[in-house]
Amino acid sequence: MKIVMTGGHHSSALPVIKKLKEKIPDIEILWMGHKYSMKKDKNPTLEYLEITSMGIPFFDLKAGKVYKTYDLGRLLKVPIGFFQAFFFLLKNRPDVILSFGGYLAAPVVIAGYILGIPSITHEQTIVAGYSNVLISRFAKKVMISWKESEKFFPKNKVVFTGLPLRDAIFEIKSDSFDINEKLPTIYISAGKTGSHLINETVGEVLKDLLSFCNIIHQCGDNSVYNDFEFLEKEYEKIKTLSEGKYFLRKFVLENEIGEAYGKANLVVSRSGAHTVSELIALKKPCLLIPIPWASHNEQFKNAKMAENLGLAEILEQENLNGDILLRKIRYCLSDLDRYRLKDDVFPEFLSSEPAELIAGEVIKLYEKSKKK
Repeated sequence: MKIVMTGGHHSSALPVIKKLKEKIPDIEILWMGHKYSMKKDKNPTLEYLEITSMGIPFFDLKAGKVYKTYDLGRLLKVPIGFFQAFFFLLKNRPDVILSFGGYLAAPVVIAGYILGIPSITHEQTIVAGYSNVLISRFAKKVMISWKESEKFFPKNKVVFTGLPLRDAIFEIKSDSFDINEKLPTIYISAGKTGSHLINETVGEVLKDLLSFCNIIHQCGDNSVYNDFEFLEKEYEKIKTLSEGKYFLRKFVLENEIGEAYGKANLVVSRSGAHTVSELIALKKPCLLIPIPWASHNEQFKNAKMAENLGLAEILEQENLNGDILLRKIRYCLSDLDRYRLKDDVFPEFLSSEPAELIAGEVIKLYEKSKKK
């Protein structure tokens, strides 16, 4: 069986890849995605690093958005992405396409439809993204993480699977972060591509933060802003004066993520669907900074859900500065017991086996297509 996978949200794909390899050891997987996070960036994305580390061939797709853009360069990438996908699929002839949403997946699924290659897509968010709504017209099945998403798709195509989470978040496999155990620890994640604004703000108040806590910081890897180098220099200035310890990473990979979450008393992060779902599954207190330009205001809605469940404080980006970040973190750490998952709430995505269900649907589609 040969399958092309694309996203979107590669974090959701990782557990499914593992499950497919367990079920079909000789499966051939190809990945289409973004090698770089933005124009002029020379450093590869976490998506590229994690997918290639699994030995999966990675094809860099130059797709563009068809909505919310007035940039001619981005608009030109729409047909370019389609033709790239078309000829890639024509050359490799996979049996199935598995999409994890996002504008990158749309040209792949549509090209596959034209070539007679069946596809399945997975939606991670409660409010379905524009691309997956479009993709649902061409896909055989639409798998959803939240039952509230069903209304966005053709009813006869919808399968509730839940959201696949990485096993690694529940397992401590490393001993990398030698924290000062007298102080609380915060894990700051500026997102997979790195939020320059969050990194810059943390740098401004790093000395103050390290006076009362340890920090594990995933800053991303972006050659345009060079935040990693900036933060390294800021820490060097205050290193000998700090009570808390500072552990800076471009990416906290699977071998360390369990330890990072496990040692963190508080997580400060963006509020993508996958991140928020992991925090809920771990019952981890968090301070969430939603991306304000996310489709359908998705990140704010995710953050609000975590807040309503009793786990989160929200800091909107328009209010983000050093003083407010310090104040919010101090407030959260002052009484962590206030952030507890409500006893009468158990999110439905935690009660299923998403990776198993998604892999099963892919195999069923493959077997059905071979009978024709």
